[in-house]
Amino acid sequence: MATLGNRRNTAEIIDKYHFSFQKKFGQNFLVDSSILDKIIESAQVTKKDCVLEIGPGIGTMTQRLAEEAGEVIAVEIDKNLIPVLQETLSAYDNVTVINADILKLDLNQIVEERAGKPVKVVANLPYYITTPIIMALFERKVPLQSVTIMVQKEVADRMRVGPGTKEYGALSLAVQYYAKPEIITRVPASCFMPKPNVDSTVIKLTRYENAPVKAEDEAWLFAVIRASFNQRRKTLVNGLANAGSLGVDRKQVEDALAEMGLVATVRGETLTLEQFAELSNRLLQEHRNTI
Repeated sequence: MATLGNRRNTAEIIDKYHFSFQKKFGQNFLVDSSILDKIIESAQVTKKDCVLEIGPGIGTMTQRLAEEAGEVIAVEIDKNLIPVLQETLSAYDNVTVINADILKLDLNQIVEERAGKPVKVVANLPYYITTPIIMALFERKVPLQSVTIMVQKEVADRMRVGPGTKEYGALSLAVQYYAKPEIITRVPASCFMPKPNVDSTVIKLTRYENAPVKAEDEAWLFAVIRASFNQRRKTLVNGLANAGSLGVDRKQVEDALAEMGLVATVRGETLTLEQFAELSNRLLQEHRNTI
């Protein structure tokens, strides 16, 4: 039975191992069992599932996941937490703990080794590396059913907003290209030990079987999107023409926008995902014609 998820038991295990929180790893342990309940429920974990947990910490959520899932793979970067996890997870024979950097693992191989078992990500992600982890999960084409994560509130907001808002950007477009984002619950900073400076949000990203827009070259699409938001104050024409990696000039960008019925002074934050896909397809054709 899960024993963590409250402040007293968390403090006891931390004191027992003389554990020191590492700021570089963004370590904040959840001490609210009601939030744990909401995460597990929203992830819809069953015995048929394999769950990939990123950053298990002392095993608070891992214990709960092990009781619901067929298998749990917990990837923890901090070697000082491995002895702690060996104790807190000793009652569960369906958990594998890997001491590694999640960004350096071959995630596709891990999934393939599950022999077709549905794989879901459930995690309390470290704030400092949230975006690289999310992008790695999607861009590496890891065949996941869903990603249910706790992240900084502002990051969750950026994932789900649309054009015309200050939060809208490359992350918004990337997430919405690969998955349907759904806010599950807000989590006050007081629910963690130690208490972070910001509140968090649990968000669920349900992977699309097929992208909602047609991009001829996915990597090119996201190169266009990144260039469009590198300098938000610049017009789309200036941002794309100045991105040396794209190899397109001002006239090509202006012509593509005109064909879409858009003015040359338009900025990236006003375009929808569909418009970015169309723009990238047009610019890709221009690029191919010049090489």
